[in-house]
Amino acid sequence: MNRHENEMGLFTSTEAHFTDRQKAHTKFWAKYERPPLEEYYDYIIERRYLLVPQDVRERKGSFFTPIIWVELSHKYIADVLGENWQDEYYVWDCAAGTGNLLAGLVNKYNVWASTLDQADVDVMKDRIRNGANLLEEQVFRFDFLNDEFTELPKGLLSIINDETKRKKLVIYINPPYGEGDARIGRGRRNVQVSRIHEKYKDELGRASGELFAQFFIRIYRELDGAYLAEFSTTKILQAPNFEAFRNVFLAKLERFFVVPADTFDNVGGQFPIGFLIWNTSHKEKFKPMIGDIYNENGCLCGKKTVNSYDRSKYLSDWLEENSKHISDKVVGHLASVGNDFQHQNCLFINDVARKRTAGGRHTRISAENLLVVAVYFAVRKSIPQNWLNDRDQFLYPQNGWERDFETQSDCLTYSLFNNNIQSKFCENYWIPFTEKEVNARGNFDSHFMTDFMAGKMQIDRLAEAEATGELFPVARERRVGAMVFSREARDVLEAGTELWKYYHAQPKCNVNASLYDIREHFQGRDENGRMGNKSKNAIYNALIANLRSTLKTLAANIGPKIYAYGFFGGVAR
Repeated sequence: MNRHENEMGLFTSTEAHFTDRQKAHTKFWAKYERPPLEEYYDYIIERRYLLVPQDVRERKGSFFTPIIWVELSHKYIADVLGENWQDEYYVWDCAAGTGNLLAGLVNKYNVWASTLDQADVDVMKDRIRNGANLLEEQVFRFDFLNDEFTELPKGLLSIINDETKRKKLVIYINPPYGEGDARIGRGRRNVQVSRIHEKYKDELGRASGELFAQFFIRIYRELDGAYLAEFSTTKILQAPNFEAFRNVFLAKLERFFVVPADTFDNVGGQFPIGFLIWNTSHKEKFKPMIGDIYNENGCLCGKKTVNSYDRSKYLSDWLEENSKHISDKVVGHLASVGNDFQHQNCLFINDVARKRTAGGRHTRISAENLLVVAVYFAVRKSIPQNWLNDRDQFLYPQNGWERDFETQSDCLTYSLFNNNIQSKFCENYWIPFTEKEVNARGNFDSHFMTDFMAGKMQIDRLAEAEATGELFPVARERRVGAMVFSREARDVLEAGTELWKYYHAQPKCNVNASLYDIREHFQGRDENGRMGNKSKNAIYNALIANLRSTLKTLAANIGPKIYAYGFFGGVAR
C-alpha cells in the first residue's frame, strides 16, 4: 500500500496485489530477516546514529560509546562522588550526539543533554517518547564551541551562574575528535574554525586544533569548579603537542581507566581511550598516575602508569645531538618521525642514494654515528607495539648505555637484518659477512660493515673531535678491537650466514646483494609491484623463518635494557 497526498490535497492510497501465489513473498523472506520482536525496538532506536554514513560521522569526529564503558564510567564516577551522586549532582552532556552516554542515568530531573545537530536532538526526543529516561525540555541544540551560555535553558544556566551549584555540576562527555583550526595539511580534517579556538588558541598551543581540547579549555575556563568526566585519548596526558595545554589546564585527575579504542564504534586504530574524572576546583599540574586497564571484554587486567613527559628530552633529541659531527663517508640514511608507536611505519633505514620523502627527520649514517643510529632503531623497533603502549614516548636515555658494548652490538645486529638497503641504488655497505663466510662468487664492493665489526674502522677526526668537545658518548667510550656479541646476536648472525650462503649458491645471484635484495629474489613481486609474502622455495622459507625467529629472540634480549636505561616511558603491570 502507498498512502500519499493527491493533487487536490487529500490523502489517498493505492495498492498492488501479488498474483503468483506467494512465490515472491516466500523468496523475499527466505533471503531477509523478519522485523524484530517488540522488546528489541528500544535497542534499535538507541543505535539509530549508525544510519548516518560513516564518512559523515568521521568528519564530525563522532566516536560512539559502547554501553559496557558507559556503565563502567558510572561506577567510577560513583567511586569519586559517592553512591548518591545522581541525586546530589547535576549532569550536562554537552556533546550528547544521540544520547547513548546518558543511558542508565536514573534522575532525569538532574540531566541536561545538548548537541550540535538538530537531527540528533530529534533522535533523543524520539527515544524519550519510547521510554528513555530524559526530559524533553532538557534536551536541546547547542553549539558548545560557538554559542554563548546565555542561550542555555534557564535551569541549567542558573546552575552555571551559581558558584556553589556549579561545583555540583558534572560535565559528562565523549567529545568529538576531529580537528578544527585554520591549518590545512596532510591528514587534517577541514573543520570550520570555532569561536573557542580563536579565543584560546594561544593558551592551547599545538593542541589548539583538537576539538576535544577546545571543549575542555572552555569547560575549565568558563565552568570553573565543575567536574569533567570525559572519554578521550591519553594524548591529553602524554603527547608533546599537549604540553602547553597541560600548563594551563590545572585540574586534579581523580581517577581514570583505559580501554582499547577499537571497542568504540567507528574506531579502527590500536590505541588506548581513557575515561578521566577531573576536579577543576582543585588546581594542580598533572603528575604521573596509575590507572586501571580493561580489555575488550570489560575485564580488569592490570594497571598502567601514565606520565606527562613535560620538560622531558626525547629519543629524537638524543639522535640529533649524536649525529651532528660525522664524516663525509655516508653509508646509509635513517628516516624517522615522532617519538612513539604511532609513527613506526615512518621509521626505516635505507641507502644513501634514494630520494627522500617529505617531512619527518632524515639522519645521515656514517662510522661516527652508526652505533647511535643502530641503538635508536632497535630501541624503537624491538618493543612489540600494542594498543596500550601506543601513546607512550621514547626518551633521552640515562647514563650507562655508552659502556654497555654488548647491548650496542645487539642493536647493530638487529639493525643489520631489519633495513631496506637495496644494492641497485648505490654501494651496499651493510653486508655483515666476508666473502669467505658465505662462499660468495666474487669480491664485495664494500667491506665497511665487517671492518667496523672487527674494530678496524678508524673514526675520522676522533682526536680533533675529542679536543673540541664534539665527540659524542658512544665514540668516547668505544674500545679498540672487535665487537663483542651476545649469544642471541650470534644466533642471528649464524642464521644470516646460512641464508646468504644459500643465496650465493643460486645461478643468478648478485654478489653485493642486501637482505632486501635476497628477499626480493626469492619472494618475487606481484602484478602491482608488491613483494610477495612467501616464496615457492621451501629451503629459503625455512632459512628466512629461522632468521626471523632469532631476531625475535634478540629483540626480547634488548627489551629489558631499553627500560633499564630509560629509553622508554611506558610502564604497565
